[in-house]
Formats: sequence, structure tokens, C-alpha cells
Amino acid sequence: MGPPSRDAWAQRLGAFRASPSAFMAGPEEEDLGRDLLGDLRSEKLSEQTKVSLLALSMEYPAQLWPDASAAEVAATSLLDTLVLLPPRPSALRRPLLLAATTALAAGGALGPTSGATCRLLPLLLGLAAGSDLGRGFVPASEQRPLQATACECLRELESCKPGLLGGSLGLLRGLLGQEGPIQPLSLLLALALRNTLVLQSRVGAGLGVLLTDKVSPTGGGPWDWTLVEEGDGRLQPQAPGWPAAEEGEGERSLTAREHSPEEARELRAAVIQLLDTSYLLTPVAQAQLLWLLGWALRGLQGQPPALFKPQLVRLLGTAQLTLLHAVLALKAAFGEALFTAQDEALLLRRLTLAAQHPALPPPTHLFYLHCLLSFPENWPLGPEGEEAAPLLLGPQLCRDLLPSLLHDPMALLARLHLLGLLCAEDEEEEKGQLPSPRHYLEELLAGLRQWAALDGGPRALATLCFQASYLVARCLAGEPTVLTPLIHGLAELYQARPMLAPHFVDLLDQVDSELREPLKVVLRQVVVSRPGRDEALCWHLQMLAKVADGDVQSATLNFLQAAAAHCTNWDLQQGLLRVCRALLRAGVRGGLVDLLQVLARQLEDPDGRDHARLYYILLAHLAAPKLGVALGPSLAAPALASSLVAENQGFVAALMVQEAPALVRLSVGSHRVKGPLPVLKLQPEALEPIYSLELRFRVEGQLYAPLEAVHVPYLCPGRPARPLLLPLQPRCPAPARLDVDALYTTSTGLTCHAHLPPLFVNFADLFLPFPQPPEGARLGFFEELWDSCLPEGAESRVWCPLGPQGLEGLVSRHLEPFVVVAQPPTSYYVAIHLPPDSKLLLRLEAALADGVPVALRTDDWAALPLVGDYLRGLAAAV
Repeated sequence: MGPPSRDAWAQRLGAFRASPSAFMAGPEEEDLGRDLLGDLRSEKLSEQTKVSLLALSMEYPAQLWPDASAAEVAATSLLDTLVLLPPRPSALRRPLLLAATTALAAGGALGPTSGATCRLLPLLLGLAAGSDLGRGFVPASEQRPLQATACECLRELESCKPGLLGGSLGLLRGLLGQEGPIQPLSLLLALALRNTLVLQSRVGAGLGVLLTDKVSPTGGGPWDWTLVEEGDGRLQPQAPGWPAAEEGEGERSLTAREHSPEEARELRAAVIQLLDTSYLLTPVAQAQLLWLLGWALRGLQGQPPALFKPQLVRLLGTAQLTLLHAVLALKAAFGEALFTAQDEALLLRRLTLAAQHPALPPPTHLFYLHCLLSFPENWPLGPEGEEAAPLLLGPQLCRDLLPSLLHDPMALLARLHLLGLLCAEDEEEEKGQLPSPRHYLEELLAGLRQWAALDGGPRALATLCFQASYLVARCLAGEPTVLTPLIHGLAELYQARPMLAPHFVDLLDQVDSELREPLKVVLRQVVVSRPGRDEALCWHLQMLAKVADGDVQSATLNFLQAAAAHCTNWDLQQGLLRVCRALLRAGVRGGLVDLLQVLARQLEDPDGRDHARLYYILLAHLAAPKLGVALGPSLAAPALASSLVAENQGFVAALMVQEAPALVRLSVGSHRVKGPLPVLKLQPEALEPIYSLELRFRVEGQLYAPLEAVHVPYLCPGRPARPLLLPLQPRCPAPARLDVDALYTTSTGLTCHAHLPPLFVNFADLFLPFPQPPEGARLGFFEELWDSCLPEGAESRVWCPLGPQGLEGLVSRHLEPFVVVAQPPTSYYVAIHLPPDSKLLLRLEAALADGVPVALRTDDWAALPLVGDYLRGLAAAV
């Protein structure tokens, strides 16, 4: 059998990309990598198809070459294919180099014992040097692109094995002064120099020899792996980092070995050579180069930071954010050794003025504010790591950066953060001045609370208010003059809008004890002062379960006793029991016994009565330490040393999940065809009364994203239940089988688990409509979608049988929500969105008595068989 055709490869690649893990678990797992390597040499496939195969090998190397031996074989085959290319220009040379490099690096085969590595390294270095490799290996038109690609490959290998190019520093320095791609060579030399400086002190190799030796390792000698083996790959990552608080072991060792005058001179010359050509690089590459050199020279004896001064003068006025970030990284690395007080003041003023520019896009605005919040000062006060505003950034300079309720939420929070840091420095208010920053901060928080208290206001305003409160509490944790009005303001907010109780619970979990403890006291007072029959009782119970502690006053128990008479539904009863549980864990005993006895007799829900009876038994038989262990959150709590537990086997069974037959039936209804995701409508039916039902869904393979569980508080036979909505998140448009588990509580108090019959998601259940265009533009909208499917997509024609209802009846029953253009009863144009990001377009025209020809286009090859089966089955589905 010959090699697969282009269409066959397109189908295989589409199936693989849709779910690599599922594909590799199938029968074609072992053949894909072997077929890919073999077909790269086939003359029946075009270069474009081969480039697609190489792209797949670079995207999924871990799946195709799962171990070092497979990666070694793949890299060897790729290099053989590269050598066998004819001496004419080809689009395969660069992808082959990248694919071989990726296979060795990702597969863990890169090392001195690897034959492919010993072939690849001299080849890459020779290409980077522009050497003549003979036999017309590099056509003249490809020499410069191949040189740049070889530098990128070497940089990737140097990143994986630091010190790999330590013996080639002199050669790379010489190449930088010749004609060639400056940017790849500069970044490669900077990375190799950085790694060599860190590692050479451990080995004791002479840096001067490494920087001046221009002998190429491609002359046939073995590659020097000394630095690599010494370094063992343990170096900090290369992403430009700015706060320089962490110093790795290698960085601290830079000062362990002092360089000779000749070595220091050669190193200075190499750094100056790189810096002098840096202006020719793109802004992102310049930032990377400056960070690498700054990281390498930081703390190095004999290398003054003044080497960066010409670049600093050039970049202080830059409008490029990446370069400004690089300047701040240099400032964090060298401080006053490179930046004077005037430079620091200039940078702060520039950042402040830039952050005030009204035409800045939001991300840029936030970047400048972040730079101000994390500004690396020359002489910071306070302990290391403490958050504080820069000393030179006073209220006068920041008066135009004060937050306002008109700012968007992210900008408001960033400005508020800066204002909080300024308030921490504002110890005294000067008389006769404008309102102090603290006064302005209190007014701003009061305005946010007024917005959050609006009845029916958007949730985003409430979220913003609590985010601002958290920031202020973090910045001013030790300032009672700020925290006291904040606490009273939050208490008034809860009193005005109790439905914000979940936000208060989250805030109490995040803040420190300086705010948490007094806020809990005030909120508890607010809650118990409200009548127990308040319509917001569920929120009061949720809040009380959070703020309850051992210091319970009679007002709290009186509130709970009054509320018990109004807890008529399941949710309120569970909220009341959660408060009782919190009081038990806090060690409250007096007064709680009577309340639990009342609940055990009064609650209508059997589950609630059982919980109240259980809490009463635990309170009566366990001491406070054991009671805390029994009700604690730990899943590994020790067994209770109680005779009650030892003698009552029924109590043990009640605490365990029992396997039982399914007491609930689940059926699939019609799916919803609106919204961003397909939604399956499920109809539950109970055979017996069940409580706290949780339905869990699982899809085999990786076709769909994990599905969330669905919860139903109560189901009763004979009483219609509301349909349950299950959102689906397909990773590819394909039908699926859903395995269903049910977890529920019976009327006897047992918690049971049962397997339900599987549910099936049909192909049509995934259909979603496109947004409808205006009436006059529908045909143009459809034609634009139709043309966008090719050439990457697929086109086909299918015969769709018609039943007695005809074309118009078939469309109205199955395809009406997706019709874009209709000319009944003879012509319909249908546009269907297939999640996650595919489309299916149908033209139904010239219907005959027994069927209609359907022209279809889609941008997903894998969907074609499913579409054909769906259309051919429409008549039978009526």
C-alpha cells in the first residue's frame, strides 16, 4: 500500500488535533509517527503537505515521540531527510531543522551520547556561521533565512542545556561583526554569555580563552560538554523579571571567582559589542538582550554598570513599553550604581505623567500604574519586600492620579492601591491644605458603598466595592483611624442590602485579623438586631454562620429561636443548622441544647430533623475537644472515642454512602438553540422522595470539557419538577455518551449513590444559530460565510430524502432556527455554528418529490460523515 494521500493526511491530522490523547489511545497510535517520518520523503506529497506534517511534529512532540529513544530515532530520520533534499530551494529545510531540534529538546534525547545530537550541533553551528557545507547544501537564496533559523535552534538548545555553547563564544563574537542576521546572533551570544558567566566559575575555565577562541567545533572534534554537566540545567528562567529579590545559586557565585584584567577586558568588549548593535533590534529583542546582559553582569567584579549608560540615555525617553520595562529591570538590578537621583526623579515623573494621559488604552494605563506601584527605588526605606510608595512620589505629584468613580474598575483599583500606599506614608495632616489623601480615600469608599447599596444594582458594583475595601485593609492594616470608619461603613452596607452576604463572607476569609475580628463583632450585632421573620432571613443565617463564635450573647440564641418558626423550606432549615454547627464548633453549650431539641421536633424536613438530633446527641455525649474534632473540616479526623459510636452501628451506616438502586429517572428533552453554548434539557422524575440530589456527568475521552454537577434540593414522585439545564462544552463537534451518577439522601436519612442509564448527546444537539443579520443583508451574510469555508474547509453534496411533509415541513421541524435566507417552498440557506469554533452551511434547492440535493460546506473535515448521516436521517426522524 502506498503512502496516504493529501486528503487522508488531512483527515488524520484533523482527528489528531481534535483530541491528541484520544487519538493516541486508538489503534493508529504507533503508525502516526512512523508514517509521518516516512512520508516526508515521498514524492507524491506536496511540500505544503509536508510542512503541515512537520508543524504537527513541532506542536505535539511529547505525544509523537514519548521517550528519549523515540525522539532519537525521529531526529535521526529528520536529519537524513534534510541531507537528501535536492540542491534547489525548498520550503522544507527550515522546518526540518526546527523539527529535529524540537524532537531532541522535548524528548530528553539531547546529550553527549546521542548520535543525532552529535550530528545536529555542528550542522547548526556551521549554518549559523554561514560555512560552506558542500554539495550545494544551502542554496544562495536560503542562506540568510537558514542562518537565522540555525541561531534560533541553537538558542533553544542553549536554553535546555545551559553552557552548551560556552566553547563557541569566540566564534559567535566574530560572526556578530560580519554580514548576517544581527538579531538572532545577538540574542544567541547574549544567552550563551550569560550562562557561561554563571557556570565558568564552578568549572574554573578561563573566560578569556572562551571569548577569543574562534575555532569552530565543526572541525570533527568532540563537543565540549563540561559546562553543561557542571551546570546540570539549574539556572533561572530567561523571562525578563523585574524585582530582583530572588538570587539563584548561580548568580551568587558570579563573585566567587575574580577575572584577570585580560578576561575583564574581553568581557567588557563583548558586552559593548552587543550593546552597540542593540538599536538595530526590535523593541522586544532589545528588552531581552538588556535583561540578559544586566542579569549576567550584576554583582560581577571589574564590570562597571556604566557600560549601560549610553543605552540608558537613549531609552529614558522611549515610548515602547517593553523597553521601558527593560530600563526598570536595569534599575532593579543596579540601583544607584547606574541611576542617579535625577534619573530616578525623571523616571517617576515620566511614569506619573504617562499614566494620566487620557488617550491611553486600558492595558497601557494599567502598565504605567503597575510600574509606579512596583517602582524599584535606589534607597528604599523599611524592610525588604515591604510594600510602600516611592519616596519621591508625593501627594502633589500624584494629585492627578487619584481614583474616581468614573474610572473603569481595573484602573480605579490600581489608583486606589497607589492612594492607599500614599495614605500609609501620610502620618500628619497639614492645616490649611487641601483635603488629605485619607479624607479623599474615605469619601471614595463611601461612594462605592452607596453604589453597592443600590437596590437591584449590578453585581459588578458590589464586587468593586469589596475589592476596594480589601485593598484598603491590606495597605492600612495598622491604621485604626481608617479601619474604624471602614468597619462601620461595611456594617451599614450590610444593613441596607443583606443579599451581599456572600461578598462579606469572602472578605472575612481574605483580610487580616485587624479588620476581621472587629468586623465580625459588628456584623453579628447587625444580624441579631433584625427580626427573625425578615424576608432576608437566608442571608442573615449565612452571615451568622460565618461570624458566630464562642462569645455568644443571649441575643444570638433569641434570634435563632425566633427564626426557627419561619424556617419552613429546606434552604432556610439548612442555613439554620449551619449556624448551629458553627456554634458547636466554637464551643457554645448553654442555651443551644434547648434550641436543638426544638429543631429536632419542629422541622418539617426529615433530613433537617436528623441533623438536629445528631447535633444534640454529639453535644450531650462529647466534650468540647472531641466535639470540635467531630465537626471539623478535616477528612482524616480520628475516630470518636465514645461508647455511643461504638455501640450504635446504625449511626455508622448513616455516615457512610450506600450503594443503592436508582430512585430517579432522567430523560433528555429538546435542546436550547440560543446562547454561546449548547445546553441539554434534562427532565428528572423521582420514584421516592429524595433530598439533596447531585447528578454527576462524565464523558469518555477528551471530546468534551468536564461537565459541572447539577443539584436539586428536593424531588417528590407525582410532583412535576423543573427541567435541569446542563451546559455542554464540546472540544470538537461530535456526539457523545454521558455516564450519569446520582448522589442523594433518602427520607430515612441515608446518603446513597446510584448509577443511572447513560444519556446520549446527538449531533443535532450541538447546533447553535449565528446572530441574525439585518433583513436586507442576510444573503450577503450567508455568501460571506459560504466563501470563508474554502480553501481550508471541505465541500460536498448530499441527497436528503423527503417524507410526506415535503421540504418546507422538514425545514420548519428541524432547521428553522438556523435558516438565514428562505424562499419557501423551494429554497433555503441554512447556517449552523458548531462549537467550539466551526460552521456548517447548507443550500437546499430544487427539491424533488422524494428528496432534495443539499450542497454543504464546512471548515471542519471531521464533521462531514456526521453531517451526511444527519441529513439522510431527517426524513425518518419526523
